[in-house]
Amino acid sequence: MHILWRSFWAAVLLCASAASAFADDVRLTSRDGTLQIDGTLLTYDGEFYRVETIYGPLTLDGEGVTCDGPGCPDLNAFVADIRMSGTDRMAEVLVPALIQAFAARNGYSITREVTDDRHSTFALSDTERLRARFSLTSSTTAEAYADLIAEVADIALVLREPRETEVAMARAAASGDLLKGRRARVVALDGVVAITAPGQPLRSISLEQMAAAMSGDAARWSDIGGADIPIIRHLPAPHSGLLETFEDRVLTPNKLSVQEGATYHTSLKDLADRVAGDTFAIGLTTLSETGNAIPLRVAGNCGFETNATLAALRTEDYPLTLPLMLYTPARRLPLIGREFLNFTQDPAADLVIRRAGFVDQAITTTRFDDQGDRLAHAISQAGPEVSLEDLQNMVGALRDRDRLSTTFRFTGGTRLDVQSQENIIRLARALETGSFNERDLLLVGFSDGEGPAAPNLILSRKRARTVLRLLKEAAPDADFKRIKLHTDAFGEALPMACDDTEWGRAINRRVEVWLK
Repeated sequence: MHILWRSFWAAVLLCASAASAFADDVRLTSRDGTLQIDGTLLTYDGEFYRVETIYGPLTLDGEGVTCDGPGCPDLNAFVADIRMSGTDRMAEVLVPALIQAFAARNGYSITREVTDDRHSTFALSDTERLRARFSLTSSTTAEAYADLIAEVADIALVLREPRETEVAMARAAASGDLLKGRRARVVALDGVVAITAPGQPLRSISLEQMAAAMSGDAARWSDIGGADIPIIRHLPAPHSGLLETFEDRVLTPNKLSVQEGATYHTSLKDLADRVAGDTFAIGLTTLSETGNAIPLRVAGNCGFETNATLAALRTEDYPLTLPLMLYTPARRLPLIGREFLNFTQDPAADLVIRRAGFVDQAITTTRFDDQGDRLAHAISQAGPEVSLEDLQNMVGALRDRDRLSTTFRFTGGTRLDVQSQENIIRLARALETGSFNERDLLLVGFSDGEGPAAPNLILSRKRARTVLRLLKEAAPDADFKRIKLHTDAFGEALPMACDDTEWGRAINRRVEVWLK
């Protein structure tokens, strides 16, 4: 926490220094002369002035005012500066690829200047002049949030949602609520995986065992179901977004923290290489950086196992799916920055994301006939509260349909998680563009098995109806006369994971989309 606050105040001081160097006095006057605003120009984004006044920061439409004073920008020579800061795999691989694809799509020529191993700038020009500079700083998720809050960065490249301390810092700095509004854009997916050498016989592990092994609480493989040999731990660098994500989602729920004795790596490639060559070793990395090591399946006590596959990440069926996010400020970005954000959500960006080594969010389908493992598990888990008749009704409703990869999961109650919020936008866009005209989409609600079956069925139906409402709100231009969009629910009838852990119950609380 002390490191986080130091990063924040360092960013604040840098921001203050920059403001004193570049900000100047302006007077903005309405076109009819009835209103004047005096203040210090904070930013001009090509459309709007943002001015610090005696009333606080004000944003005014440039078309409605004239500007006088030494701080007024040259409107004919405006260059949008988009500053990005965050995790290295995004800053060095994914985002540069997306910027270059965005430039090509919009007819911009592009040049790249590398300042050092942490800083680079992409300059985008048209036939007339320079239009934008995208500056990238490779750092960590924690530093990216600090930079965003201090307005040193316009976009944070992050691997996790903000922690309570970061939310508090944003409020203290009058930087808005990081948890409200559409601040996060999920641009790609990856998976957090435990890896071993090919010669290690253990091939699956529960999240509880993973927590024990990575933290050092389990010192020998026999403690987690393997042979009686020591566990050698290899972890990503401290304060990296990957390790912080693992702490938040796996270690903290199990009341564990990383003990001394682990080997840390700034390079995930080096981490994978070390693990692949040592049968005693276990490592924590991402699916995109496994190298020659073998990812372990995640298992539950009821016998259900999940692999970190492309399909499982898209549907969020894998419990440690890792969304790669662009976190935006509460203020407006320049127009070209907003256009870039929209491009990252466009199907045209999917190929770029795949080529960069990550998982895109393209909507794909899986045939009902390929759901054999899920159905077999559902039958094995059937009991007094899920009857054979319940399963038959579910099969009857779904057997002539294909499942879409677009899935909606809930953090509890009817609140969608961040990946599912993006799924609403993507599916709504597909509805508006007519991709599902003359088709039948069934939103199917499911629940975990905690508690009586009847309330769970009611809750799963409520979740399906919530998704239906959100989709219709997000797709006002869709022709719903040509699309059949309706709901059904089957409660706890089709579990995706074991219900004896919180992560298993979270996987099971979902709404799936089935197409006919």
